[in-house]
Amino acid sequence: MANAATARAQRFAAYVERLATALGHQDRQEPLRAYVTGLCLPGERKSIEPMAARVDPRHVGARHQSMHHFVAKAPWDPVAVLRVAREWVLAPMRRHGAVAAWIIDDTGFPKKGQHSVGVARQYCGVLGKQDNCQVAVSLSVANEAVSLPVAYQLYLPESWASDRRRRRAAGVPDHVTFQPKWQIALEQIRTVQAEGVPRAPVVADAGYGDTTAFREALTAAGLAYVVGVKKDTTAWPPGEAPRPPKRWKGRGRPPTHMRRTATHAPQSLKQLAGALPMTAWRTVTWREGTRGAMRSRFARLRVRPAHRDEARTEPRAEEWLLIEWPRGDAEPTKYWLSTLPATIAIADLGRLAKLRWRIERDYQELKDELGLDHFEGRGWRGFHHHGALCIAAYAFLAAERARLSPPEPLAFLRAPRLPKGFTPRGAPGAA
Repeated sequence: MANAATARAQRFAAYVERLATALGHQDRQEPLRAYVTGLCLPGERKSIEPMAARVDPRHVGARHQSMHHFVAKAPWDPVAVLRVAREWVLAPMRRHGAVAAWIIDDTGFPKKGQHSVGVARQYCGVLGKQDNCQVAVSLSVANEAVSLPVAYQLYLPESWASDRRRRRAAGVPDHVTFQPKWQIALEQIRTVQAEGVPRAPVVADAGYGDTTAFREALTAAGLAYVVGVKKDTTAWPPGEAPRPPKRWKGRGRPPTHMRRTATHAPQSLKQLAGALPMTAWRTVTWREGTRGAMRSRFARLRVRPAHRDEARTEPRAEEWLLIEWPRGDAEPTKYWLSTLPATIAIADLGRLAKLRWRIERDYQELKDELGLDHFEGRGWRGFHHHGALCIAAYAFLAAERARLSPPEPLAFLRAPRLPKGFTPRGAPGAA
């Protein structure tokens, strides 16, 4: 066991050296090592001061200043750090199979003030409602055993994007403009695609999948998808399509647009699901959870999405509509559209649609164990630096976990004893 712990510590040192190559300056290597070590060490709070105390208890002030400058002000590229983290994980990940999905998701950080970059009243998934928060969009690579965010960017609401004073105070770069979350996700997808990350179907929830332009851009990029959509999304039933253009009568321009009529129109996905016979529904198990097998009832059918197709010159291609209707519920609860091959088994389609659970777990561990939501700075640079370093620390732990079968505890770092009476600012009871 001691030999295994020593080997793990040596891999950690080699990993930090690899990360340091992305920073550009040799003098940033030591604060990098201190910051990533502080994130991995046990401790409830992963803001800079308590991490400095755990990493270097005899020189808390100096270490705090060094780490703060490194994460909040030093001009290094967080994208380059994420690239190193991604490459570190991909090799052990392949031991458990190919990359199964590129998963798009976002996570919220509740905030009380108005000055932290990107804070606005918006939907916060952590709280399940509209509230004051920051939101970051990410792209993760995943299979059934391993997953990791490989792209990470703050969503900048319109109220921030158009406010020069707040932009300047928070250090928002000039090139950053307002973009809907789905456009941020598309840029992330195009970047990892250009960098040669192993291709996989894109998986996303209805916050992204319900945008037709997002789905069309994925198809144009040659990527298959399994994306959530809302129940009022419309589609043509199996075997149906909009009518062809009217026959030209010899005057004016020939008609080119597809047509609908009062008796020939698309239906909502809820209507399509309601028309299915009970024999269409199958029970699918997608993974083993802590409380047993995770399973539900699914049905699927081939449809043509109908969004504004009366303005098109040809109907959209057929794709899968996957529907989930858990036993005991009054109606179906979730819908997905997918451009995966017509030959795919329903069990494989269901497992891929449900693979988003890994990213939910990743975010929970990133926040609970590595302090992704503990950053106390207000600036654009610090937000992305802290996020990249948290993900980089998580990448090492994910790679170690992927090497073990079965997994073992990964707390191989030990913190020095804190100074007597030390209480970090912001802790309960601190002066």
